[in-house]
Amino acid sequence: MTGTDPTRPPAQPALAWGAAREDSLVAAPGPVGATIARSLYLLVLLYLFLVAIELFGGAVKELGTGAAESLVTGLENPFAGLAVGILATVLVQSSSVTTSLIVGMVGSGVLPLAIAVPMVMGANIGTTITNTLISIGHIARSDEFERAFAGATVHDFFNLLTVALLFPLELATGILRRGAEALVGLMPTAGTGAHYKSPIKTAVKALADVIQSNCEAAGLTGGALAAVLITLALLLLLGTLLQLTRNMRILMASRIEAWLNRVLGRSAAIGVLFGAVITVIVQSSSITTSLLIPLIAAGILSLENAFAFTVGANMGTTITAILAATVAGPGGLTIALVHLLFNVGGTAIFMPIPALRRLPIRCARGLATMAAHNRLWVVLYVGITFVALPLLGVLIWR
Repeated sequence: MTGTDPTRPPAQPALAWGAAREDSLVAAPGPVGATIARSLYLLVLLYLFLVAIELFGGAVKELGTGAAESLVTGLENPFAGLAVGILATVLVQSSSVTTSLIVGMVGSGVLPLAIAVPMVMGANIGTTITNTLISIGHIARSDEFERAFAGATVHDFFNLLTVALLFPLELATGILRRGAEALVGLMPTAGTGAHYKSPIKTAVKALADVIQSNCEAAGLTGGALAAVLITLALLLLLGTLLQLTRNMRILMASRIEAWLNRVLGRSAAIGVLFGAVITVIVQSSSITTSLLIPLIAAGILSLENAFAFTVGANMGTTITAILAATVAGPGGLTIALVHLLFNVGGTAIFMPIPALRRLPIRCARGLATMAAHNRLWVVLYVGITFVALPLLGVLIWR
């Protein structure tokens, strides 16, 4: 006999695999203990995510530092300086390494300021490739990838557009160099060069160093060591990205998400300030901006708010170079201040006017939409922007 038990609740419609658990967790997070446990798990994932980035950067640096140094020397053309700044930073995966190299060479009189200024601009472009590569970790999920790729490339477009405006202006007037020299004239004599060490960066580097040391103890050196470290970094990066995106969405999908966007969305200035302060604290724009990618991919942070935060991180990352340059003499300090003025100038141009502020965002969204429909756009964009055009510039103008 077939019938319906009136005391039994009506059946719920079937859901796709995995949807019931995730939706129920979002709707009813459960006891406080479960939320705390998930929060701790999220912190572990964030730590491992940053370790993966450190490993990747260290491996690429192992391969690229020598090449970057050879690129920097002997330049006489500002266009070549711009191209070399991009290539050198792509090779070492760190604008801090490139700018430190430039500061040291300017301070020792090996590199003229006229060439160093466009090299710093190029370093600003080259450093954005890190976020773009991280966003590719979401490529298997079209919607997530589109959001992540837009969040990564909005940084690219801001720097590309800033260079497009300030590079010709600098060539015509020397405004950044003159401004930096004027600021150096107002400052006291170079100090001790002592600087704050971020505990986050120290903790991340500690585990990355242990992994690298174990690989070296196993007899790996040179290219083999770099290849193993890159493989480990990519596996760790992809694994943590997958879990970070899912857990951030579950943990932050309600009140925290609304609070984050409400605070950062009050004004672009607040987002810029947050990005600058946090980057000064952790002393790495790569850490600050890389953490945004899973938030954007999960739909937790809007692209507009992430953009303002990224612009602030761009300014915050210059502080480390300025502190280090206090022992590099007036020339080194001048180029460090050029880096600051470049980022402040870009912020002053794009952020106050809504129409200009939306320009990098629209460019990033347009490219991300094309990339989500055809992944070939990712290869073309990265290959042309960060490799082909800079190489062509070096070949033509060096």
